[in-house]
Amino acid sequence: MTDRHHNVRIVKTTEETLELEVDGRVVSLPWSRLSKRLADAPQVARETIEVNPAGYGLHWPLVDEDLSVEGILRDFG
Repeated sequence: MTDRHHNVRIVKTTEETLELEVDGRVVSLPWSRLSKRLADAPQVARETIEVNPAGYGLHWPLVDEDLSVEGILRDFG
């Protein structure tokens, strides 16, 4: 199965959540439910996010964590 391409934009990061706009819809994701690795990371590491140009994944280089947008939508959408 191929991941679908999405239009993804980081809205904001807080101590508690990551807010993404995915295909025009805003999704609020609590770090504690998103990933243990991200929940335990310092805020500066959480704020350093790379969105795959095709919009199918997110990468946190300072934490070495990758999440698929499809998985996020499935779990939180």
